[in-house]
Amino acid sequence: MKKKKVGRKFGREKAQRKALLKSLTRELFVREKIKTTEGKAKEALPIVENIITKAKKGDLHSRRILLESFDKKVVKKIIEDVAPRYKEKSGGYARVIKLGQRKSDGAKMANLELIKNK
Repeated sequence: MKKKKVGRKFGREKAQRKALLKSLTRELFVREKIKTTEGKAKEALPIVENIITKAKKGDLHSRRILLESFDKKVVKKIIEDVAPRYKEKSGGYARVIKLGQRKSDGAKMANLELIKNK
C-alpha cells in the first residue's frame, strides 16, 4: 500500500533542501523574524523548535551540536539570548503567520517569527 511522503521537496535535491532550511533557521535566529513562503516556513518551524530545545540545556554538548550547523556568533546568540527567554516554556517558541499571496507569482507568503516572552 502506498503511503504519503512526509516533507516538502521544493524542487531541490537533498543537499540543497538541507542548505535552504539551514539558512532559513540561521536568518531567523539573527533577525528573529523572516518573511518567506508558507511551505518553507512550515518546514523550518520544527527545526527551529528542536534547536531551541537543545540550546536550553546550555551545556558543552549542546553547544558543540549547534556549532556543527551554525557559526560561533549565531550559536552564542542562540544560547545566551534566545534560549533563556524560553526556560519555563516546554514548546511553541516560534510561529507562522500567514500573509496572503505574493503579487508576482501568487506564492503563499508567511512570517516566521520567534515568540516574545514577557
